[in-house]
Formats: sequence, C-alpha cells, structure tokens
Amino acid sequence: MWPLFFIYSLFCCVFLSLSFSSSFDHHLCSPSEASALLQFKHSFNILDFSPCDTSFPKTVSWNESNDCCTWDGVTCDMLNGHVIGLDLSCSQLNGTIYPNSSLIQLHHLQTLNLAKNYFYPSTIPNDVSRLRNLKHLNLSDAYFQGEIPTEISYLSNLVSLDLSVPSYVNGLQFDQRAFKAVLQNLTNLEVLSLFGVNVSSPIPVNLSSSLRYVDLKVTNLEGVLTESVFLLPKLETLYLSNNYLLKGVLPKIHPSSTLLELDISYTGISGELPDSIGTLSSLTRLYLYGCQFSGRIPDSIGNLTQIRYLNFGNNHFTGNIPSTISKLKHLAVLALSSNSFGGEIPNFFSNLQELRYLSLSNCSFIGPFPSPLLSLTQLETLDLSSNSLSGPLPRNASMLQKLAELDLSYNSLNGTIPSWVFSLPLLSSVSLHHNRLSGSFPQSPVNLTNLSTLDLSSNNITLDAGIQITLPSLVVLQLSSCELRDFPHFLRNVKTLMVLDISNNKIRGQIPNWFSGMSDSAPHCLGSMVGLSVLDLRRNSFTGSLPPFCAQSNSLRTIVLNGNHFEGTVPMSLLKCDGLEVLDVGNNVINDTFPAWLGTLQELQVLILKSNKFHGPISTRLKFGFPVLRIFDLSHNEFGGSLPAEVFENFKGMIKTDERDKGEIEYMQPQSYIGFSNVMYEVSVRLVIKSQEIQLEKITTIMTTIDLSSNHFEGVIPKTLKDLNSLWLLNLSHNNLKGDVPMELEKLNMLEALDLSWNRLTGKIPQQLTRMNFLSFLNLSQNLLVGRIPQGSQFNTFENDSYGGNLDLCGPPLSKKCGTSDPSHVPQPLEEEEEDDESYFFSGFTWESVVIGYSFGLVVGTVLWSLMFKYRKPKWFVEFFDGIFPKKMRRPKKRAQRRRT
Repeated sequence: MWPLFFIYSLFCCVFLSLSFSSSFDHHLCSPSEASALLQFKHSFNILDFSPCDTSFPKTVSWNESNDCCTWDGVTCDMLNGHVIGLDLSCSQLNGTIYPNSSLIQLHHLQTLNLAKNYFYPSTIPNDVSRLRNLKHLNLSDAYFQGEIPTEISYLSNLVSLDLSVPSYVNGLQFDQRAFKAVLQNLTNLEVLSLFGVNVSSPIPVNLSSSLRYVDLKVTNLEGVLTESVFLLPKLETLYLSNNYLLKGVLPKIHPSSTLLELDISYTGISGELPDSIGTLSSLTRLYLYGCQFSGRIPDSIGNLTQIRYLNFGNNHFTGNIPSTISKLKHLAVLALSSNSFGGEIPNFFSNLQELRYLSLSNCSFIGPFPSPLLSLTQLETLDLSSNSLSGPLPRNASMLQKLAELDLSYNSLNGTIPSWVFSLPLLSSVSLHHNRLSGSFPQSPVNLTNLSTLDLSSNNITLDAGIQITLPSLVVLQLSSCELRDFPHFLRNVKTLMVLDISNNKIRGQIPNWFSGMSDSAPHCLGSMVGLSVLDLRRNSFTGSLPPFCAQSNSLRTIVLNGNHFEGTVPMSLLKCDGLEVLDVGNNVINDTFPAWLGTLQELQVLILKSNKFHGPISTRLKFGFPVLRIFDLSHNEFGGSLPAEVFENFKGMIKTDERDKGEIEYMQPQSYIGFSNVMYEVSVRLVIKSQEIQLEKITTIMTTIDLSSNHFEGVIPKTLKDLNSLWLLNLSHNNLKGDVPMELEKLNMLEALDLSWNRLTGKIPQQLTRMNFLSFLNLSQNLLVGRIPQGSQFNTFENDSYGGNLDLCGPPLSKKCGTSDPSHVPQPLEEEEEDDESYFFSGFTWESVVIGYSFGLVVGTVLWSLMFKYRKPKWFVEFFDGIFPKKMRRPKKRAQRRRT
C-alpha cells in the first residue's frame, strides 16, 4: 500500500512541476513593461558613490536580450509575468524623475523602492496615484523636493509608506490637507515614516486604526499631543522626537495600549509624568530626553518589566529616584542625567545586572563614589560627571571587565588614581578632569591597546617618566592644568593622536627633538602623527625656536603656543597646514616681520601674534589674503608704517552676509574628531575687551575682532574698515595715527567696542557715530579732538573717561561747556611735519610744568653766571658750548617770522 501511495505522490509532484514550468514559459515579462523599465534606466546616470554600506548599480544588468523578470531588482508575478516589484534602492542612480515617468506604465506594481539614490531636484509626480495596486512605497533618502502631492492618499492599498529625508536636507513638505488625508484615508496603512518631512501642522484626530508604526521625527509638528494617538488599537511604535513646537502634557495611558516603543524626546511636552505610564507593561523603549517634565518619577515606573531602554535625561525631575527601578531586570540603558534629584546615589542600581549604559551626570548628587555600581559586570559606559561626589575612588573595580567609557569629571574626588582605572582591558575613554586628584600617574605600567581618549586636566597630577605607558590607539590626550614638569615621554610611540593639550603646566626647556623634528637621526612625532589636529602648549615655559609644523603632515587645524618663551621666526612650513584655522603664538619673544604669507591659508580664522617682537609694516607687495579671518590681534609689538586700505579689503570673513545671519549662536570647534562625543577641547583665546583682558573659553562664529593697539602705526585710519560690518571689536589705541575719525565707521553697525585712544587724531567727533546702536564701549581719550561731543543713542551712556585728554572737546559728559573756552587758546593748523611733531610733544605741558622748569633754569643760570664772573670764562665752559651751538637745529624761517610778529 505504502509503495503505491509513494509512486502516486511522486507522479503528482512531477505533473504539477511540469505544468507550472509550462505555464511560466508562456508568461514572460510583457514587451511594454520591459520597454518602460529600459526607458527608466536610460533616464539616469550612475554615481561613483552611495550612502549605503553595500550597493551596486542594479540597472547595469538590464538589457533587451534577457527576460526583464531576470533583471536585478525586478520581481514578476510567477503566474502571469507582470512586474509586481521594483527594488532599486542603493543603486547609485542620479537624475531627475519627471511627470509621466515610464514607471507609471507598470500598472501591476505592488512594491516600489527607490530609496537612497540621488534624484535631486525631482518632485514626487502627481500621477503616482495611477499605481493603484501599490502596497509598499519607499522613496526615502532619495533627495526628492517640493510638496508631497495629495494624490498619494488615493493609493488605498498602501500598507507601508516611507518618504523620509536626511536630517541635513530641506526636502519634502506636506501641507496640512494632504497630511491629514494620508493619516485618515489610507485605511490599510500599517507603517508610516515621514522622518525629516516638513509637516508644520498638528497631528490630526481619527487616525487610521491599522497603524502599527509611526515615525514623525523632525517634522515640525505643532499643536498639542492628544489622547487619540494613544488609543490606536494596533499601535506599537510611536516616534515624535525633535518637534519643539509640539506641546501639552503626556495623556493618560489606556490599559489596553499595545505600545512597545515611545519616543517624545526634544519636544515641548511638560508637566508631571502620569502614574498611568506604568500600564505600558510591554514597553521596551521609553525616551523622554530633553522635554519639560517636572515633579517626581512615579513609582509605577517599576511596572515596565520588559523595558530595555529608558532615557529621562535633561528634564526637571526632582525628589528621589524611585526604588522600583530596581525591578527593571532587563534594563540595558538607563539615562537620568541633567535633572535635580540630589542626595546620594542610591544603592539599588546594583540589581540591574543587565545594565550596559548608566548616566547620572549633572544631577546634584553628593557623597562618595557609589561602590555598589562596581558589581555591574555588563557595564560598558559609566557617566557620573558634573555632580559633587567627593572622597577617594575605590581601590578595586576588577569586576568591570567590559567597561569601555568612564566619565567622573567635574566632581570633587580626591586621592590618587587607583591602578584599576588603567587595567581594564576594554577601556577606550577615561575622563577624570576637574577633580582634586593628586599624586603620580601612573602607579604601575599601563598597556591599553583600546584607549583612545584620556583627559586628566585640572588635577594635581604629575607624570612618572620612569613607568612604562603604552597607548598605541590614543586619539585625544588632555593634561592641561596639572603639575607636569616634563613633556609626555610616551608620545614617542603614538601615531594616532589627533588632540594634544598639555597647556597650563610647568614644562620647561625646548620641545624634545623626537617630537618637534629638530633631529635628523630619527623620525619625529609631528611627522608620524598624520591626524594631529590640535596642539595646545600654551602657558608653559618652553624655549627655543618654533618647530617645523606641517613639514610632513598637514592635518593641524589649531596651534596654540601662547605664553611661553619661544623665539626666532614664524616657520614657513606652516604654509603646508592648508587646513589651519587657529594660530596663536602671542606672549612669546618671536622676532620677525609680519608673516603676510599666512594669508594664503584659506581656512585661517584666528591669528594672534600679540606681545612679541614683530616689527616693520604689515603691508606687503604680496597680495594680502586672509579670506575667512575673524580674530586679528597684533597688539603690543613694534609694527609701524601706515595701515593700507587693501589690508582690510580682503577680510571677507568680517563681512556680514544674509547666508551667515541665521540668528543662531554657534561655536568654533575643530571638525577632525567628530564622533568622539566625550572630547571636551574647546578653542579658547585671551583678548583685551573693553580695556580688560578676558579669557574666552568658547569662540562664537559671529565674533570678529581687530586689535592693532600698542604699536607704531601712523597715517590715517583707513575708510575701508567700514566694509567690515560684522566687526565686534576694533582697537587701534596707543599708536601714532592722525587725521579725522572717519564718519564712515558708522556703518560698523555690529560694533560693541571702539578704542582709538592715545593717538593724534584731530577734528570733530562725527555725529554719524551715534547711529552705532550696539556700541557699549568707546575710548577716544588722549587725542587732539575738538568741538562738541555728539549726543544721542549709545553716546548718552559714555562717561568722562571716554574723552579725557582732549583739551578742546566740550559738552556733556564733560564739565566744560561749549563756547566758554579761553579765547587765547586757539588750535593752530599744523603745516609742517616738524611742527606736527613738536605740537604733539608740547601738548602735554601744563602751566605747572612750565613754572617748575622756569624756576629750575633760573637757579642753574644764576649759579653759572656767578662762576663765570668769578673765574672769567673757564676753558671747559667755552669748549662745551662751542661744541653745542654749531650743531643746534635752527627753526624754519616761517616759524621764526611768526614768532617775531
């Protein structure tokens, strides 16, 4: 019986197989569909790159000699041969999709995926609605532009719709009517992803009940978050983050909710977290980061027994962290940072044995380091920074064998750094900066192959040169404001360094030859560190010449050597630093002329040469460059000559444009190490602002300053300064500038500080300067200005100090009234250079000094006359005066005639 049944079954299988094969042979891809696909192929070019990790140009295999059902990305119905699926995602396509595209001829299409190509500036065609059989449409990250057509809501069979755009692209927009139609009319829609699409409208009510997955991140949602969203019977995933205009409170959660993932981070949702949050017993992800929640975290949070990712960071939660969190046994990520909990860190976190990430930073915690955390054997990241933890670190933490990132910065921890910190095998980042740690580092040999970031700044730590340190993967080393007396010796074998900050220490002598490249006997570190981006050696006691930067590598973007004893000249090798943004060599003893050749560096934004021995003019026969320069400080040097107009004409970075005026404050930060979130190096400089030297810990990209004070510049103030309309500070004080104060300076409408004091400026203060509405500091003192002080706007706030030493100024705020000056005191025009010099010299004399000088001369003359009368023309006296009078400079005839009259 069984043999007969087996033979019968085999016969049926063979028959069905032959029948199916015969049927398929008669239903190949139709010529019209093949023609439509080929026409679509020829509309595009193939890019050499793709945003996908794995991609290939699928359309390359398309040709007429093969059945289109065999082409890459094409799926056909096996019974009738119609094209029902087209997946060209990650196919490196580049071109424009026009209305009436040949794709619209594929009437049987059920799946269309064009994601991750480059169709800019295509719009989604209205006739996409003719593809009535579409169930899955994916046009994400394909650089479509413009309005999403309302006709897309006619695709009633759609099950999934993904129109997401990259977060850095202003691409698609949904008007309120079309957005509402999609969410309400597509009754079969289960998956909706509109990440990055500009919706700019509220979430409509009466949403499609079939929705399971909704991603509306970064869509400019407005209005109030309503309860209707949480009543969808099948909803499992809801992403609403990065919609700052979405307000309201978190609605009461219905017990029947099926939510598995909820993300409302970076929204304006506020109020207390409802106790009903505990009804989401199936929830695996809950992100509330960056909202406005306040009050206590409810104890019901302990009911989320399936939760794995919990982020309540950057809110206003207060009180104690509920102990019920210890029930969340599956928790892998817990972030409670930037809240106001206070007290000591509770011990119950040790129950969370699956925890891999724990962040309790900036929560006002006090007390000792919580030793129970050391039992979390799966922990990979521990961040307790920016609290008030005190006392020593525990002596043993050998159980944290998986720890990769440790951040205990900005606390009050003391004692020495225990050896376990540098014995954990997977450690990649250590941040202990801004504590009270002391002693020698390290205490035992260190060999960490994975350590990429080490920041021990602002501690009382010394470096033990006698203990071996091996850090072959080190990327960031910050040891500023410690007690270092030697250059870090272990850098000799590090080739991966990108940031080196050993500023504010006590290191003396020259930079070691093995680092600077001054020795020809061996390769030097500056040459082997091909990725070095930041070199900060400021405020040490280094001596010798500046090393040959960028002689073998051009990666440096920030060089700060301020406050040392470097001498010699600026090395020409800097010309190879074509990405250099910051060069600060101020407060050294460099003796050189102005390095105008630095103007060829197209990225240079900050140039500080102040307080050195630079000399000569800053003009040059070379074309003056510096196209993006924003901070230019040459103060306290010996520069001279005039200020040529072309010097400032090229400062394009100080000219405000509409493109740059975004109304947002941004800060300078080198881009080389983006991706290292725990790197805290900030570009900072010291500038004289409003007569006070101030350390700017961050430099805004809108700050533009020119400081040429305390030099020997002469001539007039160039009128081309007026074009630098984003200038924030201008200091030309303590020079020999003359002529009028240019009225054109009124166009510097962003200027906040203007210092022209201690020059030889003449004429009246221009009334036009009162239009400078942001001017908060003005110093015109110690010049030769005359006339009435202008009044109005900011000028009404300046006091006497702004105008002192100008004897012919009058009017408020000075006590001298206009029209009441001594008629015998009339300023004379200076006709000759010699008269100009003497007038400036004698302008400082007062009647007191004249009386004193006259009295002294009278006494000396009387004594000499007595000697002559007694001894009759002594030989020494005659020889002395005979040698002087022939060499005396005679005054010009013109002045002698004026004196006789």
